[in-house]
Amino acid sequence: MSPRHRQQILDNLESVYREAYERAKAAKDERRMVDLDAAYQREQLLLEVLLDIRDGLSAPTKPKPPTEATTNPIAALDTIRRITKLR
Repeated sequence: MSPRHRQQILDNLESVYREAYERAKAAKDERRMVDLDAAYQREQLLLEVLLDIRDGLSAPTKPKPPTEATTNPIAALDTIRRITKLR
C-alpha cells in the first residue's frame, strides 16, 4: 500500500477546516472563525513537518560516489597505514 500524496492529505485537511469555518460563518460566530483559522494554520504546519519526515524516511538513499580510497588500492593501503600510526 503506497502512502497518499502530500497534496491529497493537505487538501483533506483544508476541506475539514473549511466546512467548520463555513458553519461558524453562517452562525456569525466570529470567535470560532478566528479559532478555526489559527488551528488550521497550526495543524497545517504540523502536518507538513510530519509529511517531510515521512518523505525523508521513505526516500531511497543515493549511493555514495566511490572515493579514491575505495577505488585505488595504494590509497587504501596509505589510509590503513595512517590509521595504524595514530594508535
